Amino acid sequence: MTSIDACRAISLPRIHDPRGSLSFVEAENHIPFPIRRVFYVYGVPPGESRGAHAHHRCHQFLLCLSGALDVCVDDGVSKRTFRLDQPSVGLYIPPKIWAAETDFAPGTVLLVLASDRYEADDYLRDYDAFLEAVRT
Repeated sequence: MTSIDACRAISLPRIHDPRGSLSFVEAENHIPFPIRRVFYVYGVPPGESRGAHAHHRCHQFLLCLSGALDVCVDDGVSKRTFRLDQPSVGLYIPPKIWAAETDFAPGTVLLVLASDRYEADDYLRDYDAFLEAVRT
């Protein structure tokens, strides 16, 4: 069983000079998986949430490029909330962890790096089915 202890904030390199800051991500160096898909979430209306699912196999790294949001992770036993509000700190989420993104600040842009291409059958979208999957 995967524990929420496997979810962790990862600080990325940050290069700062008078012109501004630059951060970068290297697959299998800064994050523990190869990147096969990249997508981003933006324009989330006030009070709305995203996510609310888990994956059987896919690893994800969430990075808030602008704004702020909360990510609630759940392993079926314990829950924890991470606040993403710095573009140089992301959240690693392994498979079999339920994750929901909430409390989006206006103008938030969330970048997601995924270990796999989109596959509908990799998703656990029903919470009871998720609980059954993590307990077996």
